[in-house]
Amino acid sequence: MATACVMGLGSNFQRMVAVVSPKVSGSRVESSCSASSSSSSSSGGGVACGSVGISGFVKGGGGGSFAAVSTTSTLKVLEFELVRGVRSQRRRRRRKFVCLASSSAAETASAAVVKSFASEPEQLKGAREEIKKLLQEKYCHPILIRLGWHDAGTYDKNVAEWPRRGGANGSLRFSIELDHAANAGLVGALKLLEPVKEKFPDISYADLFQLASATAIEDAGGPKIPMRYGRRDTAGPEDCVNEGNLPDAGPPSPADHLRKVFYRMGLSDQDIVALSGAHTLGRSRPERSGWGKAVTKYTKDGPGAPGGQSWTPEWLKFDNSYFREIKAKRDEDLLVLPTDAALFEDPGFKEFAEKYAEDETAFFKDYAQSHAKLSELGSEFSPPEGIYIDAEAPAGAKPEKFVAAKYSSSSEDNTSQGLSESMKDKIRAEYLAVGGSPDKPLQSNYFLNIILVVAALAILSYFLGYLS
Repeated sequence: MATACVMGLGSNFQRMVAVVSPKVSGSRVESSCSASSSSSSSSGGGVACGSVGISGFVKGGGGGSFAAVSTTSTLKVLEFELVRGVRSQRRRRRRKFVCLASSSAAETASAAVVKSFASEPEQLKGAREEIKKLLQEKYCHPILIRLGWHDAGTYDKNVAEWPRRGGANGSLRFSIELDHAANAGLVGALKLLEPVKEKFPDISYADLFQLASATAIEDAGGPKIPMRYGRRDTAGPEDCVNEGNLPDAGPPSPADHLRKVFYRMGLSDQDIVALSGAHTLGRSRPERSGWGKAVTKYTKDGPGAPGGQSWTPEWLKFDNSYFREIKAKRDEDLLVLPTDAALFEDPGFKEFAEKYAEDETAFFKDYAQSHAKLSELGSEFSPPEGIYIDAEAPAGAKPEKFVAAKYSSSSEDNTSQGLSESMKDKIRAEYLAVGGSPDKPLQSNYFLNIILVVAALAILSYFLGYLS
């Protein structure tokens, strides 16, 4: 549905001055002339609504100031209060510009603010609370952690294109990837999370998987993970990566295998050892992985479904006991895989494994950073800096500074000054809606065109008001 803007300039004069059309990203479109825009400042004479969504670029001066009103789904109205010029300050008359819905109008610019976030922050918070309830009812911490890891662990740093590079993009929800041998049993995790997704539909699967994984760590007594959200989802099964990117539990050369897999993701020896420490949670079931005992003294009574072999006696408690138990190898009812043993056998890994066995605080600190790093591998964030659902972004997380020149093919410095972060988000959303990105500038100067259109409207308004 396009929108034609008609300027009311007396009983015998009407003129079409602009044609604008909303763009849709995903399933959420929000008009820039919504009720919320009415709170935008109009005292400075800046544009507060419409296809521009920019405040402060064009001042009214003698031409007047503009104020926004709300719209409905069928009638979009932009009401600008025209204050007649500097030569007659006492004579003020109001004129209206009305945008009437028109399905036949040409589509030339965006008249809607498209929410660029892949996930809604408030829904992420609500989903986190639902996941906490789920964890307390089902004791499903290990499988939710594994789900997040396996969605992210397909990442290949040597592939630049998203989503073909793999990583945390929600592709594990498709059966073609879910059926990979390394993902055996994860269909159960998807079934657990599906009611959460239904209740909070405006979050991506990619974010949901990583939210569940981090929440499970924290709920089990582990460290707070500095999580960033806003991951986009893959569109379909054709975007899934080929099988073989996830680590094997018992390769011929365990240390070399771990490095091959994790180095391909851009992770380090420290990351490998720290992340391995999450095996302090969970059990290995031979019917799924081919490893472990069917049942042990630690798993015969649950909680949850009994069976499997755990790495630690308290396999629903996150601590550093994994490293202590692997080092000691004192209990045959506790699991030690070849890749576990390699952590104390390989000189590069041993340094960190010994440290974590002795210092739980150091393990928690390093684990939190490595988990956050893993959770972002291959992700495409919208907006690029991501979003945070806690009170503050973690230390060192700096939102991207909005620079207009970055979103234009022009070589001139078009940096916008004095814009709020919310306004920058709106501008960025409109830019992305018409095909731009930080790495792919538009072929024409998008923002300069907007400024020129608004300036022309302001000048025209001034002269028409003066002549009348």
